[in-house]
Amino acid sequence: MSIWWSLHLRREAASVPLARRLLLGTMETAGVDPDISYDLSVALSEACANAVEHGGGTVQGASSEAYRVTAYLDGEKCRIEVTDSGPGFGPAPAPRPVRTDAEHGRGLFLIRELADHVHIGNKPGREGTVVSFDKILKWREDAPLMAV
Repeated sequence: MSIWWSLHLRREAASVPLARRLLLGTMETAGVDPDISYDLSVALSEACANAVEHGGGTVQGASSEAYRVTAYLDGEKCRIEVTDSGPGFGPAPAPRPVRTDAEHGRGLFLIRELADHVHIGNKPGREGTVVSFDKILKWREDAPLMAV
């Protein structure tokens, strides 16, 4: 069974826990292992926080005050995409060491540590960034939607 959802959220700090709670609720209902759910929810929170902080820009002359989160649970994998309308990146940012006591700059590092595969790039042909990541799922024994 496949599940997917997409949210169009305002670039406000209050949107981050909303996206996180929806992901956690979906994964709990589907029967995903809580440790996997937690890892993905932290990665999602970091990606959303980056979109809120850095994802502003102009789209056809108007400022963009929103970003999009899409999650796919399909078979044995969960894929999450966070898309904003900010200035985007130059070349893809290379992984860099981050101090463990740093207040900022750890988001992409954490996403890379918590997910199995991460892609960070610009939206094709437009301003904005797409952060996508996926993780192989583990299921609880009583999972109602367990992959076959």
